[in-house]
Amino acid sequence: MGTYRESLRVPVSWWIIAAATVITLFVITAVPAGTIAGVVVGAVSAALLVLLFVRYGGARVEVDAKRLRAGRAEIDRSYLGTVEALSGDAARQAFGRDCDPQAYLVLRSYLRGAVRVQITDPGDPAPYWLIGTRHPDRLAAALDGHSVGRS
Repeated sequence: MGTYRESLRVPVSWWIIAAATVITLFVITAVPAGTIAGVVVGAVSAALLVLLFVRYGGARVEVDAKRLRAGRAEIDRSYLGTVEALSGDAARQAFGRDCDPQAYLVLRSYLRGAVRVQITDPGDPAPYWLIGTRHPDRLAAALDGHSVGRS
C-alpha cells in the first residue's frame, strides 16, 4: 500500500500580498489618525490574516495503509473505488460544472491539480471525494497502492 502526506499551505505570494496589505492599512490609518491608531489597525489586520491563512492552509492530505484523510474527514481504504488524477481543464471542470453537489470537497483556489476518488461505501452519501493537491499523480499512485510521495 502506498503512503502520501501533503499540507495544503497557502503559497508564499499570498503572504507577500498580506504583508503589503498590512503596511498599506497601517499607513492609511496612521497618516490621518496617528501612529498608535495605525499600529492597532495593522496589528489587528495582521493577526486576522495570519489566522485566516493558517486555518485555510492547515488542511492535510494523508494516505496510509489503512485510511485516507483529507481535510477534516477520513475514510477506510476498503471503501475507495477508482482513483483519477486531474489537472488542467479536467481539474477545472471537476471543480465547477461537473461537480456533484453531494461530493466531499477539499479544494484550495491556489491548487491546479486534484484527485477524484470514488466512494464505494453504501452508507456514505458522497459519491466521490475531490481532493485538491499539488501532486495529483503522486496522490493517485499512493491511493492505488504504488509509490511513496511526500511534500
